[in-house]
Amino acid sequence: MEKGLAWQALHAAAAAACRGSVTSGGEGPWGNAVMAKENTRSCNDVCGATDYGKCDADIAIQGMAGKAQNYDQGLGHYYNYGCETPGNTNVLFDEVKAADDAILEGIKSNYGGYFRFCCCRHI
Repeated sequence: MEKGLAWQALHAAAAAACRGSVTSGGEGPWGNAVMAKENTRSCNDVCGATDYGKCDADIAIQGMAGKAQNYDQGLGHYYNYGCETPGNTNVLFDEVKAADDAILEGIKSNYGGYFRFCCCRHI
């Protein structure tokens, strides 16, 4: 599998998770953004350092490889964290610090293939 496409699919999933995490979908005439979550910082800090200064959510997502084979098969997992604290500081959840091929490791790894993202809104 092409690593770039795998990262893109994860980012699209993160954008969908962010959209689903807020009832309003954001406010104003601006698009909202997904930012990589640095493992030692809160999403309030990550979002605050950008033009998208308001954090709506801090999420961790993971998806399984392959096509679903039945209806009781788990296809992915997610966590919701608050915006105020760094939460789980495991460096393996930090996409920027990860190896380029970490996206292909998925659930084979010792951390389950989760990556964390900040859901940021333009203010």
